[in-house]
Amino acid sequence: MRRTRAALLGAAIALVSERGTANVPVSDIADAAGVSRQLVYLHYGDRDRLLLEAALDLARRELAEPWQAAPETAVGRARALAIARHFAAHRAFYCAMFNSASAFALNREVSGLLSPLRSQAMRPGALLPGRLGDDLDAFITGGIGAIVYLWVTEGETPLDAEAMADRLVAVGDLLNTALEHLPAVSAD
Repeated sequence: MRRTRAALLGAAIALVSERGTANVPVSDIADAAGVSRQLVYLHYGDRDRLLLEAALDLARRELAEPWQAAPETAVGRARALAIARHFAAHRAFYCAMFNSASAFALNREVSGLLSPLRSQAMRPGALLPGRLGDDLDAFITGGIGAIVYLWVTEGETPLDAEAMADRLVAVGDLLNTALEHLPAVSAD
């Protein structure tokens, strides 16, 4: 079961990276993975769900899982650089996915995966009362996701991961400075 899943997700990533999403039918993914189309539909329901799962699996394996094992001190530029290198290495795949029917769901999930960068580097929720802190956290995480999205889809070729990491850190530093000077806000 795990080998079948890994083969399907790997085939989806390779084919989408090569051709984009519109030119990758389920039959090609199934053939590349060495399984039947029926098995794809049984496990994922449809092609778009399979492609979304492939993207989420890739991001989780290469970003979320290593972060969970990293010490709390591994934040800031190190994580920003890991993000930038990940998206640069898989640019063709993410570019196709960010412009697919799964784009909204992918953007939402990628923003969630990027939240450790925001929550550990800035911690605005601790500075603001109640829902306002949660709203600011979501706003910042969505903004980080938007920066990554624009860089992947519209950035120069080749993508410069070092420069992107510096951009993300600069935005974080600016937000930290602004939050340090935030006047008291009521919970109302």
